[in-house]
Amino acid sequence: MPSPDYDIIIVGSGPAGLGAAFHLSEAAPDLSILLLDGEKICSGGLLNDCKQNYTYPIGFVVENWTREEAEKILPEVETHLQPVVKERKNLDVYRRRAERIGVTLLDIRQAHVGTDRSRALIRRLMSELEKRGVRFRLESEVTDIFDDVESGVVVTGTEKLRARKVIVAPGRKGFSFLQHLMERMGIDYIDNVVDVGIRLEMTANNYPIVKDYYDPKFIFPDGVRTFCTNSGHARVVLERYQGFSLVNGHALSEKQPANNLVNFALLKTIGLKDPVRSGQQMAVFLGRLANEIGGGKPLMQRVGDFRMGKRSTLETLNEDLYAFPPSCPVTAGDLGLAVPAKIMRHLWAAMKKLDTIISGILHPSTIMYYPEIKMYANKPAFLDRNFRVSGNVYMVGDGAGTSRGITGAWASGIRAAEGILYNR
Repeated sequence: MPSPDYDIIIVGSGPAGLGAAFHLSEAAPDLSILLLDGEKICSGGLLNDCKQNYTYPIGFVVENWTREEAEKILPEVETHLQPVVKERKNLDVYRRRAERIGVTLLDIRQAHVGTDRSRALIRRLMSELEKRGVRFRLESEVTDIFDDVESGVVVTGTEKLRARKVIVAPGRKGFSFLQHLMERMGIDYIDNVVDVGIRLEMTANNYPIVKDYYDPKFIFPDGVRTFCTNSGHARVVLERYQGFSLVNGHALSEKQPANNLVNFALLKTIGLKDPVRSGQQMAVFLGRLANEIGGGKPLMQRVGDFRMGKRSTLETLNEDLYAFPPSCPVTAGDLGLAVPAKIMRHLWAAMKKLDTIISGILHPSTIMYYPEIKMYANKPAFLDRNFRVSGNVYMVGDGAGTSRGITGAWASGIRAAEGILYNR
């Protein structure tokens, strides 16, 4: 049997892949490591906004992580990302208001880089790894993994690269790729959870908590939570996924002039029961339905119109109380035609509770964008605590269901690396 081309091949240059590469190159400098990615530059959360949370359980999937495991690894994550942790103030005031109505406000150590500065961070991380001998091949799409007589990857459908161990970390965009891979390799998995929600956009005056707490983490009844708050110079953006668009939010760094807007997501976690179908397929169906109703785009609706039971239109969107134009001008319409009624009831109930805690988000001018959907429902049948799925293959990151954010993904890469080093 020919010798492998590399000791370790890592598929995906996001935080999970980088976390594995840093840990391996530090602990065993003699290892030959290749990091592959189909994009021109590391994508995902590091590239877009780059918001980081350093307090368990935010970013960690609790089925796979204990508090002790996360807190042991987080300092190593922090060493490489070098975050500037944001100040949090007046949390007791907001927490007391929340507790009176059955809502929990989490106190999370956070940092934010900003979309305008994220590439500099990525270049620094890649440069440090290259100095350690880690090789990068960008714009090289991995189309398959093999792990039988020998292990390795297939690039662009024809080129075979052999390795002693393979770490697969393609992120949320690689959700479908991972599913096809697991099915072909006979790896058992469950896909029964999906987060479905809306992104709210308002003036900073109507969500003043962001002056005290950059990304407030509220947990509501019925499985609803706030997610990914952006302020300063903030905007709602589109993300393409399997032929349709979802919404998301970004913010620039504090060095950029503010635009007086805030956006954040309200997400409801849906757990499908027997007979289990696919959380991903449910998400795809909902996303395509919304885009079909929106003429190929997501939908947006003002709170004032929603409360009166009428659709928003371009003609009325910016008149009178509607004091700011949408940062992402998609199709004005009626969310009630696209959002399942049970999901919308729970989201609206959470909005009313949040408006009691921080009066302002139910102002008529607030915009609701839909759909915002997060697909990290893959739950592979791991063979050990280091996320090994077959003899020489490991799966980590958001797409593999081991994390829900940058720091958790980086930590899951470290755990896979620890498993490789232990069995070296």
